[in-house]
Amino acid sequence: MAEPRRVCVVGPGTRFLSGITYYTYSLIEALSEAGHQCSAVLIRNLVPARFYPGRARVGGALTELQLPPDVRRFDGVDWYWGASLLRAIAFLRRERPQVLVLQWWTGAVLHTYLVLAVVARLYGAAVVVEFHEAQDVGEARLPLVSRYTDLIGRMLLKRSAAQLVHSHFDRELVRDRYGVDESVTLVPHAGYDYLPSRPPLRTASADVVNLLYFGVIRPFKGVEDLIAAVDLLGSDGSRFWLTVVGETWEGWDLPNRLIADSPQWDRITFVNRYVTDAEAAGYFAGADVVVLPYHRSSSSGPLQIAMAAGLPVVATRVGGLIEATADYPGVVLVDPSSPESLTDGVLQAAKLVGQRFQGVTTWADTARSYTELFDGILR
Repeated sequence: MAEPRRVCVVGPGTRFLSGITYYTYSLIEALSEAGHQCSAVLIRNLVPARFYPGRARVGGALTELQLPPDVRRFDGVDWYWGASLLRAIAFLRRERPQVLVLQWWTGAVLHTYLVLAVVARLYGAAVVVEFHEAQDVGEARLPLVSRYTDLIGRMLLKRSAAQLVHSHFDRELVRDRYGVDESVTLVPHAGYDYLPSRPPLRTASADVVNLLYFGVIRPFKGVEDLIAAVDLLGSDGSRFWLTVVGETWEGWDLPNRLIADSPQWDRITFVNRYVTDAEAAGYFAGADVVVLPYHRSSSSGPLQIAMAAGLPVVATRVGGLIEATADYPGVVLVDPSSPESLTDGVLQAAKLVGQRFQGVTTWADTARSYTELFDGILR
């Protein structure tokens, strides 16, 4: 075991719950189990709630996520700062971490991250930035927000000792956009095994293949392609059931309308909201095949849940998904934006139902990669 380090991880708390919340908590737990002395600064109010796509559920009791009891934490910093930022700075002064790890997925956190990075460096810490997105897709379409992210992002990265990404695909995106060099380190996304054990939640009968789409519903997620693919199954359609579980963002209601008009509508279960951890566990326990028809993707939490569970997966050949599934024998890769290719993939994956597969990166692997990084930058 290398020398334990004092590590402070900064990421979202559970008030604005998202996939990055689960990553942040899982990373802290993994680093703690690897022997590091961990602390956490959590982002409490990510943005004013009226601007958040999932505003109706902000602060809801959706998860039982807990940090390890010995992890000191400050919960947390608000987008509009006020006294919350001063308290976060005081927390860093008390903790004096050797490394500050910043979880980056949205430009909304960059002004806070920049201040925390400057303060941490004043106290002698090295700063590490872990990317989950070069920039959120919705934010990238807003010219002023995109330019702001470029400007503040570059200022932050100049103050960092290292950057982490989950794939070679993201490494090139980060290098091209922010001008960073060989300091970008590849650490594959680990599989999620945080879901509690629950009985299956499925409307489908036991003798059909239950296809599960899980995750937010946005234009680039391709849910409409999956509905079209199910319609194309024709006479084979009686062998399948489609379960769509997810919250609509950005007003993208095309999938809703396609489900209502589908000739297979009576073989589709649509849960159009952000579900609790217990419900998520039930839907994955009731799935036979997980289908992720994304048009683009850097990484995918639902993919990591599915692979950790050993389920067959149909995924599109986009972005970081190709690398994420490279060592997973239960995946069928298909063309993006192609219902026909999705249909073929579903028929192939149906032959894998009942098998359980291995090949996912573990959190112990992630902790080892982080430990090697800490040793390198602190020397």
